[in-house]
Amino acid sequence: MGHRPVVAAVFITAAIAVLSGHASIGPAESKLGASERYTLRVPTEGDVATVGVDLAVPDGVTVSYVQASGGWTSELRRDGTRIVGISWKVQIPPAHFGEFAFNARNPKDGTALIWKVTQRFADGSTSEWTPSTKLVAATWE
Repeated sequence: MGHRPVVAAVFITAAIAVLSGHASIGPAESKLGASERYTLRVPTEGDVATVGVDLAVPDGVTVSYVQASGGWTSELRRDGTRIVGISWKVQIPPAHFGEFAFNARNPKDGTALIWKVTQRFADGSTSEWTPSTKLVAATWE
């Protein structure tokens, strides 16, 4: 009988992950102050192709490089010299996904990075996603 709350918590957690997990970013966990290669994965789940993906870079994150792709173009938005956003022009048909990689340095404090993603579709509609990356203390060896 004592297992029901645990089972319910597992189902609720799984449901939240499904609802918020359409666009995802990896890794799911990274160290404070570390340089990291992030990969944003965006699927086209409906019947209308994805034609654009916009990423807002969280405060404190310093993007150094954006991976070039053979069929897509990207545009960097800056505030001074800091990259604050990346927009990709893409063609991702239904039942396919795109992956967008970039290198960045994490902030030296905080508990998580919340990435704001806007997925744009050929019919003019959009979807908003907020994947996150957990930040953990750096261990020095």
